[in-house]
This record gives sequence, structure tokens and C-alpha cells, in this order.
Amino acid sequence: MYEVNLNLSPKEILNKEFKIDAKGYRPQEVDQYLDTIIEDYTEFIRFIKKLEKENKDIVDENNMLKNEIRKLKMELETMSETSANGKYTSNNVDLLKRLSNLEKIVYGKNE
Repeated sequence: MYEVNLNLSPKEILNKEFKIDAKGYRPQEVDQYLDTIIEDYTEFIRFIKKLEKENKDIVDENNMLKNEIRKLKMELETMSETSANGKYTSNNVDLLKRLSNLEKIVYGKNE
């Protein structure tokens, strides 16, 4: 699905060690800041996984509905051929309504 190109993982940030210099940063401040970065990365990863799952669910549902529409269109064609012979005329209206409703759901037309 989506590929996330992060430079650092939360574990890499946690394990980062800074060289201590006489005029360097305070280690406590650096650790505090890195903790905040780790929290952000963890939240980003959780959110991305959630979105990927939602996207997969939507794609699966969309494919299922498209397959159902194809199936109904084939049934409609079969019934139309049979209807020409004088059978199943009352079911055609019901099938057309059902097909129309499915197309609205799949293609997002709420008319």
C-alpha cells in the first residue's frame, strides 16, 4: 500500500548517544527532546497503519460491489433475452432498481 520512508525508527532515536563536550548540550534536555520525537514517530506509525487498514477495507468493499454489479448486469442481460420471449418481465424493473442502487453506492452518486 503506502510505503513510509522514515530516516529513523523510534528504537534508533532511543539508542542514539551523543558525545559529551565541555560546551555541549545538557544530556537531560537531549533525552527529553528525543522522548518527544519517539512519541511522535510511534504515533505516526500507528496512524499510518490505521489508514492503510481503512484503505484496504474500502478497496475490498469497492471490488466486491463492482463484482456484484457485473453479476447483476449479466443476470439482466440474461433476463432481457428471456424477456424477449415473454418471461420474467416483472423482475426486470426490480433488477434495474437494484442495479441502479448498487451503482449509486459504488460510484458515490446519491441522487
